[in-house]
Amino acid sequence: MDTASSLATNLSPVSPLLGTWKGQGSGSYPTIEDFSYSEEVTFTDVGKPFLHFVQKTRGPAGNPMHTETGYLRIPGDGTAELILAQPTGQTELCEGTLTVDGDSVVLEFRASVMNSASAKQVTSTHRRYELVGDRLTTTFAMAAVGQPLTHHLRSELVRG
Repeated sequence: MDTASSLATNLSPVSPLLGTWKGQGSGSYPTIEDFSYSEEVTFTDVGKPFLHFVQKTRGPAGNPMHTETGYLRIPGDGTAELILAQPTGQTELCEGTLTVDGDSVVLEFRASVMNSASAKQVTSTHRRYELVGDRLTTTFAMAAVGQPLTHHLRSELVRG
């Protein structure tokens, strides 16, 4: 169900995101070495008033690095929510804004993070997804392991 015609009305502003996006990214954080990765992000219509979201990254040798899954909700004009679960022991309740201007769609989120007892402690995150034409740029910052909110990831994706 990836077609915009089957979308719930509230999702029409984010219909350009439907499908799979692939590309390259780079990461840094004060506690680790800089790194590069490939990323795949998929937004899927499931016939409900939300989109299913899956993100996967792989290292330069093709080894799996990270994955997360959840749901993108558009509860009202100009607002957006992204609810995520991660196998590293975190869940994120991301709340933020949706801005649509011509062929540009921008989602920007601040998150409340919950950590399992065995997970690395992440206290907050900031996510941004910016679609301009056929290029999706993602950025991610986090406050974790005693560090303040700091840039961590950036990727440039195209429809795969």
